[in-house]
Amino acid sequence: MSDIIRLLPDSVANQIAAGEVVQRPASVVKELVENAIDAGATLVNILLKDHGRTLIQVIDNGKGMSVTDARMAFERHATSKIQSAGDLFNLNTLGFRGEALASIAAVSQIELRTRRKEDELGALIAIAASQIEKQEVIVTPEGSNFAIKNIFFNVPARRKFLKTPQVELSNIVHEVERIALVHPEVAFVLRNNDSEILNLPLSGVRQRIVNIFGKGLNQQLLSVDVATTVVKVSGFVGKPEAARKKNAIQFFFVNGRYMRHPYFHRAVMQCYESLLAEGEMPNYFLYLDVDPATIDVNIHPTKTEIKFEDEIVIYQILLAAIKEALGKFSAVPSIDFDQEGALDIPAFTSKQDINMPKVNFDQSYDPFASKPITNSPFQRSSSSVKSSIDNHSAPAYKSRINQLPEADDTILSAIAPQTIESGISGNMDFLSSKQEIIIESEPQTIDLSPMVESLPIVESKLFAETQEPIISEKDILLHTSGKYIVAVVNGGIMLIDHHRAHIQILFEEFIERISEHRGASQRVLFPEVIQFSHSDAILISDILEELYHLGFDLADLGGGSFSVNGIPSEAEGKSVEEMLNKILTSIRDGYTSAAQEEVNSRLSLSLAESASIPYGKKLTQEEMQSIVSRLFMCNTHNHTPDGKTIIQNITTDEVDKRFK
Repeated sequence: MSDIIRLLPDSVANQIAAGEVVQRPASVVKELVENAIDAGATLVNILLKDHGRTLIQVIDNGKGMSVTDARMAFERHATSKIQSAGDLFNLNTLGFRGEALASIAAVSQIELRTRRKEDELGALIAIAASQIEKQEVIVTPEGSNFAIKNIFFNVPARRKFLKTPQVELSNIVHEVERIALVHPEVAFVLRNNDSEILNLPLSGVRQRIVNIFGKGLNQQLLSVDVATTVVKVSGFVGKPEAARKKNAIQFFFVNGRYMRHPYFHRAVMQCYESLLAEGEMPNYFLYLDVDPATIDVNIHPTKTEIKFEDEIVIYQILLAAIKEALGKFSAVPSIDFDQEGALDIPAFTSKQDINMPKVNFDQSYDPFASKPITNSPFQRSSSSVKSSIDNHSAPAYKSRINQLPEADDTILSAIAPQTIESGISGNMDFLSSKQEIIIESEPQTIDLSPMVESLPIVESKLFAETQEPIISEKDILLHTSGKYIVAVVNGGIMLIDHHRAHIQILFEEFIERISEHRGASQRVLFPEVIQFSHSDAILISDILEELYHLGFDLADLGGGSFSVNGIPSEAEGKSVEEMLNKILTSIRDGYTSAAQEEVNSRLSLSLAESASIPYGKKLTQEEMQSIVSRLFMCNTHNHTPDGKTIIQNITTDEVDKRFK
């Protein structure tokens, strides 16, 4: 019987490892930039072609490598960062696993040019799918120059399921931003297809944040700085009024490394508990410095999950530090002290006598003493008009009627009494050119029914005209709990979630607008300027056309700023920034380059959720009828696009069982 367990070749093992380390082009950029920083670089240039699919080139001015080190760097578990297992608990570098370059070389074509300062000549190494194709001595500047070409060229399934080019570029920018935020002493330049996206010079931490996320964030940051024997906490937290419901800017760093930590995030949220509305999230940039021996970063190849030895202690210190920052800048509400036992301070009262004002009026005056006005202003006699003119002492309006055409009698008899008796004599200025008007026409009656019948019927913007209703108005009983429409149907009762129903209605309308390239935009009187991060601005630029068809009229001002010139009519009164942030969240990592329909679906659903009728709004019978009718006209009316139930039917039998 032959053996069935065998050792995998290095090339296969490297491809397996690459599945964890190299997930997308952004993973390659992250690993190479971190290596450059570990090599002592003060300037890192990142050049991309085709959003990283064709070329990722990272050039640094670090200390470089010798020919031997350059060749060894592509072997699995080859690293200069550690020498023994004990070094894992005293890490001061970003990389240490020795898997990144081997994994990248397994799924791409690499050319490395590198030279140390003390060497006259450098080395060139070319590798494709873990196989060395070229190795020679060349003339090259000091530092390292990695060129990663055709990523996933030998793994077509991985390349096929990459996201759209703009999403992949956004992920790359996001990775560079994370590294740049914690290393302001390093300058970064990022270009894609010869177009500069980021140019971050050497600066301080606060200036680096402003350079990345815009000047508008500068006035919203509160400084945090607390040092203890366990941890040093520094950085910035956002003011409560700058909180967002979606896409908040939140970063945790420990010992110069980006991390995700839900437990510490809870500490931040606890500080804002009484300051923010439900669903709002604060911005923060928090840097923790701890003893490397008290943390474990060897949890996952991405090195973003970190275990702390003193998590509970750090939690309390973080809580106190943020509360101090908020309190120092009067961001927390004032303390309501206990009033029990306090001195009773009497209110000040004036000893001077106060004389109440007296009002004198003529009790015999009757404003209705003149001839009563008939019910219709269009059925007035000429004597009534003349009496009104005389009573209001308007000699300027008296002239002879013979100078006016006969048609003017009817107009004047219909308009003048109403105008004069309303007390607005200025509205009769158009008669000042006539002299001494005396109206002697007979009472006139004007039939307005043809005019009324010709007037257009104005419908509500929220509830459009529908066809014959599925459920008649008499079948709708009530709107209960601020959520459900209750209607009587054959054999039972129907419960309709009005919020989800409106989401489905708007979703199908938005999908239709995009497919037919027609948008219903409402122009704004004063355009609003919204600032996005560079990574988010890339995504917004990619979907500008789809947003236009949905009703958003955005103008790219450059530098991550967009001017909002128009919004969807359904979004009137909503926060445009919140809607756009929600759209960004839904599409950032949610679709592939092969599914543009999915992009449209996510955009439509996100906008429908933002513009739909919220829970708690009281609906009239007409509004409920409109929702029900429009819902049953949709292609799908039982579930929302994300699978949530809209309608529940309760049969008479189910009701009867509850009374047994």
